Amino acid sequence: MSLLRKLFIMILLLLPNMLWGQTDSLRFSVRGVVRDSSSGRILPEVGVYVPGTSYATVTNADGTFIIKSHSPIGSLSFSLIGYENLTQQAPEGGEEVMRVRLKPRDFTLDPSLVVSGDPAEIMRLALVKIHDNYPAESELFDCFYRETVRKRQRFIYVSEAVTKIYKASFRDYFTPDRAALVKSRLLTSPRVSDTLGVKVIGGPSMAVNLDLVKTRGIIIDESQLQYYKLKLLPPAAIDGRMQFVISLTPAVEYDYALHNGVVYIDRETMAFTRIELSLDVTDQIKATKAMLVRSPAGLRFRPKEMSLQLNYKTEGGKSRLSYLKTVFRFGCDWRKRLFATDYTVVAETVMTKRYTGEQALKIPRKEALNDRTSLADVSAEYNDPDFWKDYNIIEPTVGLEHAVGRLKANN
Repeated sequence: MSLLRKLFIMILLLLPNMLWGQTDSLRFSVRGVVRDSSSGRILPEVGVYVPGTSYATVTNADGTFIIKSHSPIGSLSFSLIGYENLTQQAPEGGEEVMRVRLKPRDFTLDPSLVVSGDPAEIMRLALVKIHDNYPAESELFDCFYRETVRKRQRFIYVSEAVTKIYKASFRDYFTPDRAALVKSRLLTSPRVSDTLGVKVIGGPSMAVNLDLVKTRGIIIDESQLQYYKLKLLPPAAIDGRMQFVISLTPAVEYDYALHNGVVYIDRETMAFTRIELSLDVTDQIKATKAMLVRSPAGLRFRPKEMSLQLNYKTEGGKSRLSYLKTVFRFGCDWRKRLFATDYTVVAETVMTKRYTGEQALKIPRKEALNDRTSLADVSAEYNDPDFWKDYNIIEPTVGLEHAVGRLKANN
């Protein structure tokens, strides 16, 4: 079973609470919104960090964020591809909404640097440099996971979880990475017509299975490069550092669906900093094989999109996965019905804190999530306003909050 096919077995339902707990009391918090300094448009997926700590989150689709810390927050740092990094003083008391404006990064390069170089050789060098650019010791992460399912434009499912992710050293070939659940909650539509027995993308352990630099899956493997045409694009800046930008498009007809993508590689360290992939759905049969695990008899599955975004953050000279997002779109119709119904599944995981040394506790096998785990409904009360009190999360969008309100009312 391929890596991608295994990933789609994890879906929709979360495990009951496990034994992992939060050690810090996050009594201090800052809320804010991030916009483009020129146009004023909101900026989603901006990295938000508390300087001097490992606390982190990202802005949501509305450009808003909330970040918490065990100590008063004096300032926050912000990072987004194509923009200048910014560190800004936080409002005192934490009650005022922080207004942040990021400035697009302007840079000038020798034109020869833009077009020179063999993209395949750059990719191969980045692969060789993985052991130098990524941690040589094991680490443990607090993570926040959210998965939503929309039927057309209506939300029919919302699940959220705090997880622990254990990452073994990049030089440790024998210890597996593991994920465990800390706490979770689930809200679903009560309508019988909203129930769909299709397995789609998701799962709280996606930060283990989809860390492509660590797993060396899909395109981050030299054996896969032969199937793609690589092209060097104009450079971009991430975290104030210049990046090689390489596009990948399928170069051959293969037994399974390939991907279109863009890879960002730090120009100095040759570390992978961002990976964007989208499954080629031109061949519907191949795309269906890649996406679909199981569906009810008589249901026709129509793949439309399967995309993945991975962000890596460099700290202390080492690069680590910091944020990942998957988007899965498909249509379904029954053979006796005239029109298909569109579904969209979005799953996000953000690393909110990192532990090293003696604090990087290995997750016991019996508590680890795995591909064969039978996911079950949770008993957590979704109405509890303090459910995430001591955890960093991705701030819900206004639209999601409204959808949750409607789902609660119907339940």
